[in-house]
Amino acid sequence: MEAMQPSVLFVCMANICRSPTAEGVFRAAARQRGCLDMMTIDSAGLHGFHVGDPPDRRAINAARKRGYDIAMVRARPISEVDFERYNWILAMDLSNLRALEDLCPYGYAGHLGLLLDLVPNTSVREVPDPYYGGAAGFEKVLDLLEVGTAALLERIFPTTAPAPHQ
Repeated sequence: MEAMQPSVLFVCMANICRSPTAEGVFRAAARQRGCLDMMTIDSAGLHGFHVGDPPDRRAINAARKRGYDIAMVRARPISEVDFERYNWILAMDLSNLRALEDLCPYGYAGHLGLLLDLVPNTSVREVPDPYYGGAAGFEKVLDLLEVGTAALLERIFPTTAPAPHQ
């Protein structure tokens, strides 16, 4: 899997709030950095409640206010083949991560973890589900995803080489 081009899959419960927003924010960051065409980016949900549906209208509106277009994303459930296709599978919260660990085939060689665990010097590990809250929850999700996806992009395509050992 190390020889594969980078491939990233964001996962949340139903793929209508957090993971499609993460996909859109990460795509925008990769486009701005000039590396969008060098990787595959997608999102999925652990449950198929909303298969084929666009993201929640509140997620679309919050993202649009910050310049992200996620309206074209369609919800889909995660599948076994995703563990073959993606070398970065990132969960939005611990519950999602535990479910992914249960689905993960033995010998998966990619990175399976929480998106926010890639952010240095933070104690926040989970992107909270905004579905049952108001607009402020979607703004908080965007705040966290902007930081998390920036850290991921830096991990995949570092902007600076590591300092030599002295």
